[in-house]
Amino acid sequence: MAENLTETLVGAGVVAVAAGFLLYTSQVTGLGSGGGGGAYPLKASFRSVEGVTVGTDVRLAGVKIGTVTALTLNPETFRADATLTLQDGIEIPDDSAAVIASEGLLGGNFVEVVPGGSPFAFAPGDEVLDTQGAVSLVSLLLKFVTGDGQ
Repeated sequence: MAENLTETLVGAGVVAVAAGFLLYTSQVTGLGSGGGGGAYPLKASFRSVEGVTVGTDVRLAGVKIGTVTALTLNPETFRADATLTLQDGIEIPDDSAAVIASEGLLGGNFVEVVPGGSPFAFAPGDEVLDTQGAVSLVSLLLKFVTGDGQ
């Protein structure tokens, strides 16, 4: 009888941890927002999205304003098409840039929005035309070592 009680308690603990993990991941990825219209999408096309995945932060002035919600390869242009989902209420000028930046030498990558000066803002579904892809640290080091950087 004591074994059954112990197994039941351990099983309940495992289920509680799994439920907590699912709740946490749904909040981090934005799935838990309930579709209440608290965000709007922008499209961007990058030469390289190395280090960026679905769920990567989108930041403006170092503050998280959204996430990357989709990444696909465009077979016509051979570029990576990204969907950036931004919080409602944050109006980005329509001449802004989207740059893949690094948190540091050993940090991860994120998408940084560099605001422009236009008085007009992006509408939901618009495309950010000014983009800069990820810079590969390995290729930079190889250029430095081989002297190919001239």
